[in-house]
Amino acid sequence: MGADYYETEEQKAENAKEGKPNIGIGKNCKISGTIIDKNASIGDNCQINVSGKKYEDGDHGMFYSADGIIVIRKGAVIPAGTII
Repeated sequence: MGADYYETEEQKAENAKEGKPNIGIGKNCKISGTIIDKNASIGDNCQINVSGKKYEDGDHGMFYSADGIIVIRKGAVIPAGTII
């Protein structure tokens, strides 16, 4: 995971007002078997691919899956507390 740019303090403040996570991975996240593309924003307390739920291959909106691997799209915003 990487990013093309850094968010300024003003952008982070605006994100907080809007309830949007900053670019990167939030606190207390559990992530397994997942590819996270650049510029993704994952909120605090998210669980991605750790619940044992299996997804059919294909597009699922915020992410897509292939052969049991979750791929978080470039620029995706995953709200805090999301379980995938």
